[in-house]
Amino acid sequence: MNSEITLILTIVGGIIAFFLLFYLLPVNLWFTAQLSNVRISLLNLVLMRLRKVSPALVTNAMITSTKAGLRISTNDIETHYLAGGNVNKVIRALISADKANIPLNFKLATAIDLAGRDVFDAVQLSVNPQVINTPPVAAVAKDGIQLIAKARVTVRANINQLVGGAGEETILARVGEGIVTTIGSAESHKQVLENPDKISKTVLAKGLDSGTAFEILSIDIADIDIGENVGAKLQTDQAEADLKVANARAEERRAMAVANEQEMRAKAQEAKAKVIEAESQIPLAIAEAFRSGNLGIMDYYKMQNIQADTDMRSSISNPKGNDKNK
Repeated sequence: MNSEITLILTIVGGIIAFFLLFYLLPVNLWFTAQLSNVRISLLNLVLMRLRKVSPALVTNAMITSTKAGLRISTNDIETHYLAGGNVNKVIRALISADKANIPLNFKLATAIDLAGRDVFDAVQLSVNPQVINTPPVAAVAKDGIQLIAKARVTVRANINQLVGGAGEETILARVGEGIVTTIGSAESHKQVLENPDKISKTVLAKGLDSGTAFEILSIDIADIDIGENVGAKLQTDQAEADLKVANARAEERRAMAVANEQEMRAKAQEAKAKVIEAESQIPLAIAEAFRSGNLGIMDYYKMQNIQADTDMRSSISNPKGNDKNK
């Protein structure tokens, strides 16, 4: 009984050891590499396991690159894998670049990949240029007419500028700036409509792809529409503003005139009050004259007659004023 248990444990242990041996010693990968003329030692594959690197990934990458005629070491592939890069995309990008005669080495490809860009798509974009449609760009010519232009920018990836180079947003912003500058420097909007290629030539000559991840191949004006008459609108707005200023100044002058009139009326009332006050002193002066003997009774009656005659003449010359006073 003990001997049977020992035999079973021995067989199970042998099977486990066999699988562990084949796990640590990937003989099938080594054999496949040898058949593909890729020189990888069995010990190196074992060490990859210990370094937590996938032997299958490295082996397949080495086989693919060797078949494509590329010279890449297993150490380079392991380093990129441990850095968190996408080994398969890098290998595919290198093969595509080699077939398209695009200068791309393993160091630059891994740098692009680690920078977060898709290196394989970048190579494809270098082979097949991309067309970027700009949003409508509005600009005003010197004659005040607004033009709205749309452009198509044909670009291809600049492999050497992918790391640290600006993207599509910068290209669109620079092209829009160039369109605004070109239209704004035109004497008339008709010149732009007659020669829309002038915009393309002017913008393209500015070297707008400097410092970007793209190379501009062409800039084509797809459409130009006439917008508002901005010059006339500005003149109308200015005229309305001038009218408001003139009205404000006229209102200010009117208010000053009213204030002056009120002030003159106040002064007239003040003078009238002084006259009334002075007139109120006349009876006192007459009484004083009687007491002092400077005025006789006949002089007083004579003065009364003159006053009555004066009042009569005033009533005849101004009957309405006389009624009003009554």
